[in-house]
Amino acid sequence: GMDTDSDSYPALINRDLFAGVIENLVKNAVDAMEGRGESKIRMKKIGRENIAINVEDTGKGIPKSKIKHVFRPGYTTKKRGWGLGLTLVKRIVENYHQGKIFIRKSDSRGTIFRIVLNIG
Repeated sequence: GMDTDSDSYPALINRDLFAGVIENLVKNAVDAMEGRGESKIRMKKIGRENIAINVEDTGKGIPKSKIKHVFRPGYTTKKRGWGLGLTLVKRIVENYHQGKIFIRKSDSRGTIFRIVLNIG
């Protein structure tokens, strides 16, 4: 589901790259839920300068010991793959969009990834 506190946000984004970011986060959320649960995208304004986009899931969560590693190359929970997904996501958000991405919360009830962008 999608949940916003406004009709639109004037953030300067590269639509294709940013769509890839959201797609990657939602795909990870779906994987984490293993067929059960729900994934949400919430957007809200923070102060006057920023918007926050939360990608939330009700999956199994990320172990505390792994939280600081999820954006590093090679981190993956999948059997196959290079583990570049979140590394590229971070690069696109931070280097290309001058934003921030981090894990806001993760426990056995789910995970919230937060992206913070400047309003254009």
